[in-house]
Amino acid sequence: MKRIQLEIKALSPLAISRQKPGGSVSECEDYIPGSVIRGAIASEILKQSGQTFANLNKNGDDFQALFLSDEPAIFQNAYPNVYKIDKNNFRIEEEVKILPATALSSKTNPGFTTDDKGNGVFDTLFDRFCADYYGYAYEPNCPTDGSRVDSPGIIFYSVFNDEYYKISSQKRLLTRVGINRRRATSEEEILYSIEVLSESESRGKNPKPVSYLSSIIVPDNLSDLLGKFIDKNSLNFRLGGSISRGLGKIEIQSNILEIQDNSSEIIKEKIEVFTHKLYTRWKNQWSIFGQPLQDLSENRQYFTLNLQADTILTEKWQRTTVITEKMLKEFTDVDDESLKLEAAYSSYDYRSGWNSAWGLMKDVELVTNKGSVYLFSTTQPKKWYLNLAELELRGVGERTYEGFGKVEICNAFHLVMREEFV
Repeated sequence: MKRIQLEIKALSPLAISRQKPGGSVSECEDYIPGSVIRGAIASEILKQSGQTFANLNKNGDDFQALFLSDEPAIFQNAYPNVYKIDKNNFRIEEEVKILPATALSSKTNPGFTTDDKGNGVFDTLFDRFCADYYGYAYEPNCPTDGSRVDSPGIIFYSVFNDEYYKISSQKRLLTRVGINRRRATSEEEILYSIEVLSESESRGKNPKPVSYLSSIIVPDNLSDLLGKFIDKNSLNFRLGGSISRGLGKIEIQSNILEIQDNSSEIIKEKIEVFTHKLYTRWKNQWSIFGQPLQDLSENRQYFTLNLQADTILTEKWQRTTVITEKMLKEFTDVDDESLKLEAAYSSYDYRSGWNSAWGLMKDVELVTNKGSVYLFSTTQPKKWYLNLAELELRGVGERTYEGFGKVEICNAFHLVMREEFV
């Protein structure tokens, strides 16, 4: 497998909308879903081939392998890109991640200390876990001013020079007038607004362009072919709705990358650092409370699954928002009776969409929100390193090829304690 990294530059506003079931208001997403990118590329391939989805020859061609096979290419979500300038004025790309659901910040002035008014953000996973073992309620306050804390509402963040930055998309409303099709003039009393992602960060003579980063996980034998097609048609793709009204124009640049061979070693190091930090927290901060209800076993290693995209989970044919021990073992094909789900922090939402190939609405899906956290422990960590690395690559749950189910093992933000807020 290879990774095709995509940088998507917005050349016009993007109407990436979603409508909640039962609602009448169409909201704009903060990012570009993988399903939108997948549909745009598939549509352009079919357009140039002169075929349609209905009469497409499915006898083992490249299109079949990329989009219709049992293991199709995985189109990951495109999150807002961030550029920071170092002392030599070079532009440096930084990876954008999702803040864990266990992160907290001041209720009145949320945000990182690098923000104008942010009172700092810290993670609570370790302290909540330890508090449960002691049978105490864990209710921290803001380390800056002692005020109440809550979820900061920050979804995207990036780290640059050991400093944390909030990343967000800029939106605006475009007001349009309805057209009378018979007279081809504006129709009275028909005025509507479309919420869109802005194509620039600022206005004026030198606006800063907006871009989004995504990846496509594709088989080795098709990576060069797909990469060349994207580069050749970099200005031909259109994303989102209202394309006939001038929206959705983009430019895509691709870069083919090899999948790291040492990914299992990286996972091993992350789990060991995570476990060591947890034991250190237990011994140095919580031992003062005396005898716990349950001792922390020193022969177990701990790791988290952090959802970096909305995820569709199913257990026994029913939708769920929790990844159980049995589900994780099925995802990774690992037989480990010592695996234990220690804690889960998740929430849910609903997603639907439009299938351009069939001209029909997609089913309404119950999804587990990105940022959800699942804490596991095991006495046999060596069994998991390679399989968890594969899980990071392919994702969990259903419709991973549309950007759902992307996960990260042991997000580094869990190591940011309350007294070390950022």
